[in-house]
Amino acid sequence: MSESPQPFTDLVTGKKPAPAPARPAWTIAALFALAAGVFFFLWANGQIDRQERDLRMKSLQAKLDETTARLADALAENETNQAQVTALQARVAELETEKAATVQTAGDLENEMRAQLESKDVTISKLQGKLTVNILDRVMFDSGEALLKPGGQGVMQKIAALLAEHPELKIHVIGHTDNVPIRPGAHSRFASNWELSTARALAAVHYLTEQAGVDPRRVGAVGYGEYRPIADNATPEGRAKNRRIAITILPDELAVADTAPQPSTNSVAPEK
Repeated sequence: MSESPQPFTDLVTGKKPAPAPARPAWTIAALFALAAGVFFFLWANGQIDRQERDLRMKSLQAKLDETTARLADALAENETNQAQVTALQARVAELETEKAATVQTAGDLENEMRAQLESKDVTISKLQGKLTVNILDRVMFDSGEALLKPGGQGVMQKIAALLAEHPELKIHVIGHTDNVPIRPGAHSRFASNWELSTARALAAVHYLTEQAGVDPRRVGAVGYGEYRPIADNATPEGRAKNRRIAITILPDELAVADTAPQPSTNSVAPEK
């Protein structure tokens, strides 16, 4: 040890103790280097943490932007869908109103026709939304002919007057015959019942459009010959019912050929 063995004597006599030996310079330098290393380590770690934090922030911001954009698209699509739903609901309501008006119109027309036309030779029927006026051929034509008689012209005129109040309706005029064939060499200009039924339907159409003022775009004609009977062809009464003109009146959306199946009663009667 460097301390004096006689500290009290040294204090009285004024003798100074020997100074402590100095620390080597390398030790101080090592301490500074260690401190610098620690500081650098802490600074470097701080920089790495900051870069990672920045990257995470950028990633989160990108996800947030993407989610926000998807939300905006979903809201826009929802508004579009809601607008479509509203439009469809309005269309359904409109169609319901039109349907109700059509039903009312059909009912009014049926009542008017029954009041003005129905007789033993003219019958009115309604099936599957179609109103049909059946007119026996004896009112409309002479036997084997397709020229309208005055009585047939009068019926056509009444029908045209009633239909003038309902321009939205379409008219199909359909010719029918019994199943008695037109014999070769008979006094007739028609080759078969098909030609006869079609010519009669066309005669009614020509009168409706050319004499009674019905718009030709509303009217069609077809001949079914003997193949759509409504009664038994085995009796004179049945054959008389089958020889007819049927005028079918229906809304535009149902304006197709009258193809409803009819009972098959085509037994051939003896030749007249």
